[in-house]
Amino acid sequence: MSRLQTRFAELKEQNRAALVTFVTAGDPGYDTSLAILNGLPGAGADVIELGMPFTDPMADGPAIQLANIRALAAKQNLTKTLQMVREFREGNSETPLVLMGYFNPIHMYGVARFIADAKESGVDGLIVVDLPPEHNGELCEPAQAAGLDFIRLTTPTTDDVRLPTVLNGSSGFVYYVSVAGVTGAGAATLEHVEEAVARLRRHTDLPISIGFGIRTPEQAASIARLADGVVVGSALIDHIATADTPEQAIDGVLSLCAALAEGVRNARGNAAA
Repeated sequence: MSRLQTRFAELKEQNRAALVTFVTAGDPGYDTSLAILNGLPGAGADVIELGMPFTDPMADGPAIQLANIRALAAKQNLTKTLQMVREFREGNSETPLVLMGYFNPIHMYGVARFIADAKESGVDGLIVVDLPPEHNGELCEPAQAAGLDFIRLTTPTTDDVRLPTVLNGSSGFVYYVSVAGVTGAGAATLEHVEEAVARLRRHTDLPISIGFGIRTPEQAASIARLADGVVVGSALIDHIATADTPEQAIDGVLSLCAALAEGVRNARGNAAA
């Protein structure tokens, strides 16, 4: 089994959801970003999404847009992001790590080269926001053939006619975008999320992770009662944006991660570690 399959299976046995954390590689600089990445599993992150910096992150709100700008200003690129994964893997061989971003940097890097280097560095899966299933042949199929999961986004506007097409070829988990908008937007109602999860489960057996708009341990716990995973990004990145020193950035992100993890782990009334 892949790291993602193994992790979600373990958590299902423990009757709890996964905490999935997102940070942008190279934000605010390489060394600080690597320290945050290395610290996330110990602070309670079960799965890590690592953003590939890009000049035009059209699905992202202000917090992650600014994270991309900071990372690019610090000279982060895809080569350095893959190197960051290699360094992370030197100390952690168990935590699933997914690269998230847009197709343009991968296209410029070279698809075949990117797939080979991502697999070699220890990447487990890809979320490519702007590559719909009609273009599976461009990246999804060769990535999966190489052993990388390809994780799809579904949204409140993905209807039952479109959903099977979107899920075709999906693996790892399904990422449900809980609001029609950009990252960091307002949170969806729990009733809406519950209905969405039930609808998705009619179409797929993959774990369902929910993101966009989750900022507090209480919100994370509410989602963790309904879904297999809870994705938090903008709230973590805000601590990087407001920090005066690298140490403050690291401590802020990891402290919030630990609080979110506690919320997720206690959400279903058990004390699973």
